[in-house]
Amino acid sequence: MAVGVAMTGEGGQYNGKVTPFVILSCMMAATGGVIFGYDIGISGGVTSMEPFLEKFFPEVYTRMKSDTKISNYCKFDSELLTSFTSSLYIAGLVASVFASSVTRAYGRKPSILAGGAAFLAGAALNGAAVNIYMLILGRILLGVGVGFANQSVPLYLSEMAPSKYRGAISNGFQFSVGIGALSANLINYGTQKIEGGWGWRISLALAAVPASVLTLGAFFLPETPNSLIQRSVDHQTAMLMLRRIRGVEDVQLELEDLIKANNISRTIQHPFRKILERKYRPQLVMAIAIPFFQQVTGINVIAFYAPILFRTIGLGESASLLSAVMTGVVGTISTFISMLIVDKFGRRALFIGGGLQMLVSQMMVGGVMATQLGDHGGVSTGYAYLVLVLIGIYVAGFGWSWGPLGWLVPSEIFPLEIRSAGQSINVVVNFLFTFIVAQTFLAMLCHFKAGIFFFFGGWVMVMTLFVYFFLPETKNVPMETMESVWVEHWFWRRIVGDVGKETKNQA
Repeated sequence: MAVGVAMTGEGGQYNGKVTPFVILSCMMAATGGVIFGYDIGISGGVTSMEPFLEKFFPEVYTRMKSDTKISNYCKFDSELLTSFTSSLYIAGLVASVFASSVTRAYGRKPSILAGGAAFLAGAALNGAAVNIYMLILGRILLGVGVGFANQSVPLYLSEMAPSKYRGAISNGFQFSVGIGALSANLINYGTQKIEGGWGWRISLALAAVPASVLTLGAFFLPETPNSLIQRSVDHQTAMLMLRRIRGVEDVQLELEDLIKANNISRTIQHPFRKILERKYRPQLVMAIAIPFFQQVTGINVIAFYAPILFRTIGLGESASLLSAVMTGVVGTISTFISMLIVDKFGRRALFIGGGLQMLVSQMMVGGVMATQLGDHGGVSTGYAYLVLVLIGIYVAGFGWSWGPLGWLVPSEIFPLEIRSAGQSINVVVNFLFTFIVAQTFLAMLCHFKAGIFFFFGGWVMVMTLFVYFFLPETKNVPMETMESVWVEHWFWRRIVGDVGKETKNQA
């Protein structure tokens, strides 16, 4: 694993290798992805459990059990039910803005610590909930935790990783999200079988386990060299940390580039205003477009509501939860494959290949449901399992493309002076559209019916074309020299070409 690569700093790579210290630090930090994934999986599972619905959402429970006239597509249409799922993302949206200031002023480590602590408090409140108000308040605290973690963890991973392996290590965040979601699906499947109807409490309370690991582990995390330089004039500490994480003595070239980037960063008093300048236009567009596209792939519809979706097509409660476990396994494996190949084949190839795979599978799911699932009754067992297989193919396509790369690319393209602000914009847009999709999906399913899959499929086609034309390749490019990819791109050089040349000359 420890492969040394001697390189130049200008458009190439620096001296260094993947050290056990970096691997352990990044594994601990990536637990921030586990809490995010666990919440996604748990919220989807418990909202399909009948005791949970009966206690907190009796109208939905009554409609599901006794209303024979209502359409299959409308059984779960409830604003209160979607508010349970989506309240987390509004809280995360607000928290990520505050997290930007914390991350910039105090470092990546305190933000990770704050995220773990808030998520721990939310898990405790949810597990003990006796009414809908406790449930929603717990979700809000979980949202604060996820907001801080999602803002700081991708930055931490990108800054700690050697540039040659940045893709693989940064994709560890989405892999951890997958591990969290899969764990949640397995737990839901087990707790649903508990007699007495209180299994949902265990599902919600066990979110405290990864939160505790993240909170305690954050105390022992080293700060990134980028953050040390950004917050101190003492470069000796940063140099010692660079030597430790790179596993070599000669880190002068990388240190000089970090100091140069930091000198520019120190002149920036208002990073959110700075990012609006013309020379940062490509990064700003990507910070908005990539998280937006990631959400309108429709993946969180599958993640949040897979058990409900499988019940819609006629599978029972237990079979629906088991099906969600199966899709979770597929997503986790495909993300792990992405970790292995992203630095070899690049970001663009995976984006485009995964996009085409998602497009075809979504259109086929929509076609099956449109022809086989009416407003009443279910589909045949054969077609139900065909839908399950097609959704598995779709999840695999997302797992090695828009899932990990939707976090990787935004975390690696920002120069240091706007990095924290840029990542916050990325997280805010992600949470905003996660909220919108989560809040509207059950109503859209009711009104669009099978057309919902054609709706998201259309967006997948748009985003695949966007990547093909507008996203340059960023593999193996050091973060502090990333501006070169925009200056050399056929479209973005018209906007930043002259500015980029001036910056390079001044440097």
